[in-house]
Amino acid sequence: MNINRELDRLLKLVEKPARYIGAEVNSITKDVTGDLLRFGFAFPDTYEIGMSYMGLQILYNVINSRENLFCERVFAPASDMEELMRERGVPLFTLETKTPLKELDAVGFTLQYEMSFTNILNMLELAGIPLLASERTDEDPLIIVGGPCAYNPEPLADFVDIVCVGDGEEMLPELLEKIREAKKSAKGAGDAAKTVKDTKVSKKTLLEAVSGLRGIYVPSFYNPVYGDDGTIVKYEKLFDGAPDRVLRAIVKDLNSAQFPVDTIVPFIDIVHDRAVVETFRGCTRGCRFCQAGMIYRPVRERSEERILELAKAQLKSTGHEELSILSLSTSDYSKFESLATRMMQDCAAQNVSLSLPSLRLDSFSFRVLEEIQKYKKSGLTFAPEAGTQRLRDIINKGVTEKDIYDSTRQAIELGWNNIKLYFMCGLPGETYEDLDGIAEIARNIVEMNREIKGGKGGRFNVTVSVSNFVPKSNTPFQWFAQNTQEEFTKKHEYLTEKLRIKNVTFNYHETDTSMLEAVFARGDRRTGKLLLRAHELGCKFDAWGETFKYERWQQAFADTGISADFYAHRQRSYDEVLPWEIIDSGISKEFLMSENEKATRGETTKDCRKGCAGCGINRYTNCPMGGVLANE
Repeated sequence: MNINRELDRLLKLVEKPARYIGAEVNSITKDVTGDLLRFGFAFPDTYEIGMSYMGLQILYNVINSRENLFCERVFAPASDMEELMRERGVPLFTLETKTPLKELDAVGFTLQYEMSFTNILNMLELAGIPLLASERTDEDPLIIVGGPCAYNPEPLADFVDIVCVGDGEEMLPELLEKIREAKKSAKGAGDAAKTVKDTKVSKKTLLEAVSGLRGIYVPSFYNPVYGDDGTIVKYEKLFDGAPDRVLRAIVKDLNSAQFPVDTIVPFIDIVHDRAVVETFRGCTRGCRFCQAGMIYRPVRERSEERILELAKAQLKSTGHEELSILSLSTSDYSKFESLATRMMQDCAAQNVSLSLPSLRLDSFSFRVLEEIQKYKKSGLTFAPEAGTQRLRDIINKGVTEKDIYDSTRQAIELGWNNIKLYFMCGLPGETYEDLDGIAEIARNIVEMNREIKGGKGGRFNVTVSVSNFVPKSNTPFQWFAQNTQEEFTKKHEYLTEKLRIKNVTFNYHETDTSMLEAVFARGDRRTGKLLLRAHELGCKFDAWGETFKYERWQQAFADTGISADFYAHRQRSYDEVLPWEIIDSGISKEFLMSENEKATRGETTKDCRKGCAGCGINRYTNCPMGGVLANE
């Protein structure tokens, strides 16, 4: 089939045809002959969402900088395009060369959120690639996954060949080079004209060749053994060369790590259409609910000069009119004041707008916001997470009521009229008094606005957004039982009544998707059957409210006998072997247990910048917060 010819016909019939054409500014093509290994970077959502993910741009740049590797992109087609592709027998293809995924050497899916898992199966089906790893032949591409959800890869274990755990800039190219070399070395004397793809090498041979690499987990080399109570007793190794536990890959020096300046510039609007530079990776705050704050340790910073150099080069290469910096907590950068001041000056000189998300709203940050937003003051966002100090201490949020009200007062006095407050519902130790505290904070902010404005509230709004707490692997709360859907619903209804306050808008997250997220966030290998059945019933784009079909998931639970209570709503003990313990995130189990115990006592742990908390990461890499203390 000539996909280009078919594509010419299909593009006239679909919304946003630019999602599927490729050839954007700074996209890359290569001669696909010889020993080039071809890799498809697959984002299991639409183009607009996937192209907003900086990790794609980083890995695309890093892989394509290697002479013998070629990274192409593929995204989940929207429903109109998928329907036409199925109707006309067009397989899922790459943007760069319009090559069917089935013809690549390897395809890698990034796992950014659990509710994208059905899209992975749907994309494999559209590509004509067997869903189960056990049913794929040596002719099929290797299926690889990575990203934050890879820290518990077990729900996808039956569908994937290789899991990449940790930072990908060094790990993924090394993995692909290892596969390429294994294929190249398998060429016979008369095979010089064959491409890497055409070289016959068994999948088992390739998997054995890569299983010893740092951060590489091969699920088929391990077998979970279950006890009578349904919990895992142990993992059996099926290949002696596989590690007992897989230690995540860590980029030790972020300053020298490759970072793209020639990023791809989309033809259409995407969610985040701007230049982006990562300032640092990791977090020191130690929020007990936050998986990212644990799995991205230790903090590694780029130098101020390097950040400014990258920003300047990326703006020049792309022509973007907005610049943003990327990190978990922007103003925790050690030289933030100097960096922000220089970036504001550079952006003003180039007539480029500057976005600084995730600011700690202190006096300097307000001066920064005042400068970059001028007279157009968009909404300000605060994330207290919990309505009372008691609960904020349990989750180790490190924010006091004084912080909340001082920041809010300053924002109102400087002219902001829209305040957004983010909270979580169902946190460990939560009571209805904590929910009352959410309403009290919102009411007090509205009253504060009236007081500041002399009794006239004017145009002012507080938006309270409540998400449902989902216990995640590799966090101090990984053992916690999630609230049931009924409990969440009662709390939402309670908050709805409490927040019937003038000038307050209340939003909350749907409970059904939160339960499913918990099932897969803490699921074992058996939940793969649930995922497969849901796919067979037509589930996809489950993170999208308009396409999520909970009744189909209910049918999948019934058909497979999988219990949501077992995975989402059951308290674990410290002695239980958790499905993800085959992965070593670098954070010790002892530290997570200690933090969980401190949470039950309402005790806080200080920010790592104020002294080593003993998380254990310095066993594997130099931690600027704990390396010295660990050696004393």
